[in-house]
Amino acid sequence: MRPDYKLLIFDWDGTLADSIGRIVEAMQVAAQRSDMPVRDDFAIKGIIGLGLPEAIRTLYPEISPGQMLDFRERYAESYVALEAVPSPLFADVVDSLAAFRAEGYQMAVATGKSRRGLDRVLRAHGWQDYFQITRAADESASKPDPLMLQEILEHCGVVPEQALMVGDSSFDLLMARNAGMDSVAVGYGAQSLASLLEYQPRLAIERFSELRSWLSAPGTESF
Repeated sequence: MRPDYKLLIFDWDGTLADSIGRIVEAMQVAAQRSDMPVRDDFAIKGIIGLGLPEAIRTLYPEISPGQMLDFRERYAESYVALEAVPSPLFADVVDSLAAFRAEGYQMAVATGKSRRGLDRVLRAHGWQDYFQITRAADESASKPDPLMLQEILEHCGVVPEQALMVGDSSFDLLMARNAGMDSVAVGYGAQSLASLLEYQPRLAIERFSELRSWLSAPGTESF
């Protein structure tokens, strides 16, 4: 039987917001402006979900501290410019989250974004107080370290077995596993659904509305 979940935790980029293309573009622009090799789309999608320093270091293992600082500044400039109009939320996200709230779920966000970046997008959507708690990589530990989830669980007074992590990257699913909680693999974001199945998510979805349907169906099991 499906556990009685009390808490739903969402990644942001690629799970709630259709922002993957902008992240890829900002990374490539930053590389050009920093005189670093430009990585292809596939390589960049493979690091989305990590905190920014960890993501850059994965793409450029030999990067120096000075180059890291320059790259981060260039990335931030590029991404903020691209996000002058915030990335749209995926179809059914607004209605589904409203339904989850009405049904009594606690909700949280655990993201590789910075606190500044997360606050900016939450303000843009009028969601400053929408979630019980939000955690960003630069105020906690980068995925797949479970610290963000542990902090969320403690704040919400929920044990891991009562929580569900929803994300589009291997880092999300590994973080959930490291925290001892179930996960949902999202196939429309940074990484393919086929690549995420090896992490044994409880559910795999290609549309956000499928999560709502699954949680609403009495006693249903996974795929």
